[in-house]
Amino acid sequence: MSVSRRRFVHAVSAGVGAGSLGALFAPTATARGLEARREALTAAPTLGRPADERAAPDALVRLDSNENPYGPGRAALDAMAAALAASNRYADDAGVELRAAIARAHGATPAHVWVGCGSTDVLCAAVRAWTGPARPLVTAAPSFEVPATEAARLGAPVRSVPVRGDLRLDLAAMAAATGSDAGLVYLCNPNNPTATVHGRAAVADFVARVRRAAPNATVLIDEAYHEYVDDPAYATAVPDALADPRVVVARTFSKVHGLAGMRIGYVVGHPDTVRAIGAHMLMLGVNGTGASAALASLGAAPHVEHQRALNREAREFTRRFFADAGYAPSASETNFVMVDVRRDVRAFREACRQRGIAVGRPFPPLGTHARVTIGSLDEMRQATEVFRTVLRSA
Repeated sequence: MSVSRRRFVHAVSAGVGAGSLGALFAPTATARGLEARREALTAAPTLGRPADERAAPDALVRLDSNENPYGPGRAALDAMAAALAASNRYADDAGVELRAAIARAHGATPAHVWVGCGSTDVLCAAVRAWTGPARPLVTAAPSFEVPATEAARLGAPVRSVPVRGDLRLDLAAMAAATGSDAGLVYLCNPNNPTATVHGRAAVADFVARVRRAAPNATVLIDEAYHEYVDDPAYATAVPDALADPRVVVARTFSKVHGLAGMRIGYVVGHPDTVRAIGAHMLMLGVNGTGASAALASLGAAPHVEHQRALNREAREFTRRFFADAGYAPSASETNFVMVDVRRDVRAFREACRQRGIAVGRPFPPLGTHARVTIGSLDEMRQATEVFRTVLRSA
């Protein structure tokens, strides 16, 4: 079911509340999966889903793009409904207010924060700021591909360091690969797609190694999945970013806050570092509705904690299933798991899709590993029955 323009405008003009707005969009909210379509969008730069996904997207349980299956909280939905009435105005005030609120949440000033169109926007801007033909990017393999893809587009060398056998980033090898010429070192922690995390001490040691090897390189730490981490050894690197101009942290409202479609991400760092990133971003890259939703969600701590609990329950259910089936996944501190299904992941993915379950795309060089997003507990019950059938098949 789609939402017609007439139905949408009527609902907004009638002053819908969060419940009504949620009901209005509920049928289309299940058709999620931008990240899973990145390959097709790269090959053919057009908007929308590939043809094989356009036919009946609602028939799929989408466990392929690490989205929050529950969507925005009540406060965010109310804020969106209210903000739509001001859609004829530019979003300067909303963006400024959100930036100030993020700064307060991190014990910083607005000069330490820059907000963009999702964390993808700020990651690309960082690559533009600090890489080039003579300034390589250092990253892991596999890790979130956007920085490497953008660096390659700019003609910058990309040094990809394979993850360890336990799927953790090989921090020692990444530091050794940095070299004095590196421009940007990308550390995704927790790492997408392997779901693994490194503790505070390990990250601090890694940054120190990089700083010795390449004093002019910037370390970009992507904490998109920060809120899902339970490991007591872990801590955010934001304090380091506030103190060191060569360290910067990226965050997003797409995951635990359930606002992937609103496209709100940000970086926290030294004012000079933040300005360097901001110089490569759109002046008005944040929409007012998204900024209002993010601002409301930022203040909804109980909602975030509830989302953490729901994810933890469904994640452990999923991990137990794979372990009992003899396919123990790696440790996960995110809203997805990475599991070696011991067969070509493309075939596994297609077999699951034919049975109504969409899982993540291949992540070279891990050709037999499937990344499975954690949906609701009901979705995971449905999905694991499909996984059981597929794993038992030849």
